Amino acid sequence: MATRKHILIIGGGIAGPLTALALHKAGISSTIYEAYETTADGVGGMLVVAPNGLDALRIVDVDTSGLGQAVPRMVMQDARGKRLGEFAGLPGLPASRAMLRSELYRALHDQATAHGIRIESGKRLVRVEESSVRVVACFADGSAATGDALVGADGIRSTVRTLVDPEAPGPSYVGLLGFGGYATGLGPVADSHTMHFAFGERAFFGYWTEPGGRSPWFSNLPHPSPLTLAQAREVSPADWLAQLRAQHADDVPGRELVEHTSPDQLLVLGGLEIMPKVPRWHRGRMVLVGDAAHAPSSSSGQGASLAAESAIQLARCLRDLPDVETAFAAYEALRRPRVERVAADAARVNSTKALGPVAKAVMRVLMPIAMKTFLKPERRFGPVHGYRIDWEQQLDGVAVGKA
Repeated sequence: MATRKHILIIGGGIAGPLTALALHKAGISSTIYEAYETTADGVGGMLVVAPNGLDALRIVDVDTSGLGQAVPRMVMQDARGKRLGEFAGLPGLPASRAMLRSELYRALHDQATAHGIRIESGKRLVRVEESSVRVVACFADGSAATGDALVGADGIRSTVRTLVDPEAPGPSYVGLLGFGGYATGLGPVADSHTMHFAFGERAFFGYWTEPGGRSPWFSNLPHPSPLTLAQAREVSPADWLAQLRAQHADDVPGRELVEHTSPDQLLVLGGLEIMPKVPRWHRGRMVLVGDAAHAPSSSSGQGASLAAESAIQLARCLRDLPDVETAFAAYEALRRPRVERVAADAARVNSTKALGPVAKAVMRVLMPIAMKTFLKPERRFGPVHGYRIDWEQQLDGVAVGKA
């Protein structure tokens, strides 16, 4: 077993605390350094944690039973509300849970704090100095921190990624703007156990109903040019709602969902992005985890789940393998094939979200057949949702090669 004294984690969003908790379980100490002065409480939209993500969170003792709501059933439908197919989950697996990103963020931070993991805010990384035995993180405020290794958990616009590889690609815009909201006063539009995904006439949308009757929804609005979050929020929520009402005017129940959403209940998320293949995940004593290394489109429903898996596998490799370089190489070997398959599948789904009228008409005919044959949900989701990490298994070269 390798001995690690202390790991520096850059990024305090979702992947950072996950990595810190996994390292703690492996007996390795860490400190999280967050660039922003303030927390991310209340920031972000909705996400789904799939069964594989729930199992990964269980390994680091994060209780998800009180987060969001369980959604054991998914229904695909067209703009008129006609069902094209459905998926009721896989036998023996828990239901996915839909929640706000801020709920998961708070649960992870509370768990990290309970374990005595230090989180320092206002620490924007500017450079890294390495030697054969240590790494030094230098921050914009003039301070520095020293550790045995440095983990870049700093998101899709990762600074650490550019330090690992100055030629690394940045995120790619997928041609869609993200919105979410809460419809009230409409009454239940679905049972509380079903999440609906709809190919609207002009924009893809999804919705479900909370036990109390409120209906969360999201919309992927085609847009020719990317907008940052700041740029998107320069437009008033009322103006965005007007655009969304026009886009969903012919959708059932999309029109009613948007019409029953007030401006203060609209979530504006900016352009949706995906990470292209990142050629290098590690160099020397630096390594990437979460969105910094692999950010599948939100179409995958796997962003948070894959980040949790990667955090745990990285901690296992650092726990079991003899040196940092060997641990990082094994971690990448364990993770890259899986995350790239998920990302490729999500990219294909994105291409269906802005189909023209003829393509939509064809899809209405073919989708029910496809979902009973080559797109059968059990075949598509089984390898993704059924993935499990054996925390107790000790890693060696043989175990990594078989993974």
